[in-house]
Amino acid sequence: MSSSKVSPQKRRPPRKKSAVSKKKAQRRKINKYIRITGRVAFIIQALLSLIMIVTIGRTGMLPWKYIVLIFLGLVVLSAITFAMNLKRNRKIRLAGAGISVVAIIFILVFTNYFNRTIGLISGGEKALKTDNMIVVVRADDPAKDLKDAKDYKYGIHPTSSGSDAMITDIEGALSSKIKVEEYSSDIEAAKALLDGKVDAAIYNKAYTSIIAESLENDEYEDQVRVLYQYGIQTSIEKESVDVGEPFNVLISGIDVYGDISQTSRSDVNIIVTVNPKTKKVLLTSTPRDYFVPIPDVSNGVRDKLTHAGIYGVDASMRTLEELYGIDITYFVRVNFDTLIKLVDAMDGLDVYVEYPFDCYTDEYHFDKGWHDMFGDQVLAFCRERYSFADGDNQRGRNQEQVLKALIEKLLSPAILPHYAEILDSLDGFFQLNMPQEKIAELVNMQLTDNASWQILKQTAEQGESALETTYSAGSTPLYIMWPDDASVKTNTARIEMIMSEGYTSNVENTEKAQNSAENTVAAQN
Repeated sequence: MSSSKVSPQKRRPPRKKSAVSKKKAQRRKINKYIRITGRVAFIIQALLSLIMIVTIGRTGMLPWKYIVLIFLGLVVLSAITFAMNLKRNRKIRLAGAGISVVAIIFILVFTNYFNRTIGLISGGEKALKTDNMIVVVRADDPAKDLKDAKDYKYGIHPTSSGSDAMITDIEGALSSKIKVEEYSSDIEAAKALLDGKVDAAIYNKAYTSIIAESLENDEYEDQVRVLYQYGIQTSIEKESVDVGEPFNVLISGIDVYGDISQTSRSDVNIIVTVNPKTKKVLLTSTPRDYFVPIPDVSNGVRDKLTHAGIYGVDASMRTLEELYGIDITYFVRVNFDTLIKLVDAMDGLDVYVEYPFDCYTDEYHFDKGWHDMFGDQVLAFCRERYSFADGDNQRGRNQEQVLKALIEKLLSPAILPHYAEILDSLDGFFQLNMPQEKIAELVNMQLTDNASWQILKQTAEQGESALETTYSAGSTPLYIMWPDDASVKTNTARIEMIMSEGYTSNVENTEKAQNSAENTVAAQN
């Protein structure tokens, strides 16, 4: 019987995908990635938009009409990108994803600058004053640190602010008591150091310039060396007034570089009177050498106005409040670095020079007329007084000129391209005690009515100059300037006018201010 062998069925080899099929699969894969990318980008865009609106709304800085417009714009943009993501056309979906990415970048940049602005305001609001207490020895002293001076005799003024805290700190660092010789002033302690009566002297670093001036020794800072430093920080209380009510701000410019919180002489003392109702600002400059008492410090003994800054910006505020009989609610405190960095960040400043002059301390010459100045030039312009017959009064007017130019440029659209640089320049280089909420309300008000402001200026005139002993310098006579009572009363009357009705004509309102001052004197008599 024969059997037949059944051969197994041959399997066909798998078909190879055609090039067309591969392209279709690749397109589907790309479409999938585009669709996923677009949806993820849209979700991130929507979340960041919501965060941005909440962030802006919580600060109260922008009027609601602007917040609503921004919100509607973000909603419309989100709706467009969402609709584009639903389209089957790959190019439309790709364009939608691109728009979402651009929107995300814009929102992140805007939110970053907004938060940096709020952070800058909040940081400046943390107003502290730092008394930098120092231990100085003679320049050729072999001591390299505080431990080498453990057995030294220290000259000190015991009633000087910060002295007790400094001794406690030194003794804590050395774990032992130190030998102390008491003197009637910091100047006497420094003189005893130079004369070899003590091995070291302790005083506030802010007194260094006063010591050099009192000893008539321009080389004093080269003859001593700082061996140890201890900063004593004190917070300055914040105040506030209703946003729509007039208020006074002190612009205090100290004569140092570096740490803005350190106490030092106040070379710039400008009271800025702001009336939000009439949209008027009055700048009142007071000469640094005005011979006045420092309330809560000098016990009625007169001192130079600039020395009030040694005891803190709050002491400068109290001094000017007593001089003019007004309330100063806020302060802005700056130093040399602040001005240089801010002006450079603004790409210069257009300043009008009333008289041609050469700077006494800097190698700059200014002709009469408008000048495009940068930081170092503006600082030199603000500090100069020796080249003017009117001395400190002309310096005060120059400082007001710079402040007016700063305000006008900061309020102009030309500042927008330099906004990032301005934020960087101010970070850590200014102080103010105006609460963040108050600043936000003022910005909100300005954006709401978009009104222009009128900036007016006045300067307290020089009285008689003389050599007198001062509270800070002790028995050493220093150059001072007696206040011009008539000028002070007139300036006070003008400040009160701005606080109430404001004024526009210099001639007309000078007469009104003088009449007001005369009526005030008559009523007091």
